[in-house]
Amino acid sequence: MDLKSVIRDIPDFPKKGILFKDITPLLQSPQAFTAAIDKLADYYKNSHVDLVFGAEARGFIIGGALAYRLEAGFIPARKPGKLPYLTEAATYDLEYGQDSLEVHRDAICPSQHVLIVDDVLATGGTAKAKAELVEKLGGEIVGLAFLVELSFLKGRQKLSPYPVFSLVKYQS
Repeated sequence: MDLKSVIRDIPDFPKKGILFKDITPLLQSPQAFTAAIDKLADYYKNSHVDLVFGAEARGFIIGGALAYRLEAGFIPARKPGKLPYLTEAATYDLEYGQDSLEVHRDAICPSQHVLIVDDVLATGGTAKAKAELVEKLGGEIVGLAFLVELSFLKGRQKLSPYPVFSLVKYQS
């Protein structure tokens, strides 16, 4: 299935000059959503993934479905103050400031194999923060998986040396 055909372009969102890649139509299509999750699962099926790690909100959708297919656990990363137990945090840069993600301190046991997932790889800041959290808790990163990669923003370089896989790439 051509996944690009179910990803919608939204011009000037969230601000003028940005061409937003909207995956909502992909999620709404049972065939497209199943195909995307199946392709990701097939890529990682022999990687011995113990845990899939996704950040709110679209990372929950993709990560939960992928964890189910890989017969792995799921770890939610949330914005500060949203998790009820002791947490670890990682801060990352935004265009105009910083943001943070938190995860429960006991979410990852040392040496567990963790797959980090998200909908879009843009500049790599959020994914890099998740990688820092995995390593802080002693996990081993199997890879970073994305539905969409905006290659022109060079997020993959920020994630070196971790292996990165994306289903759909946009060069511009």
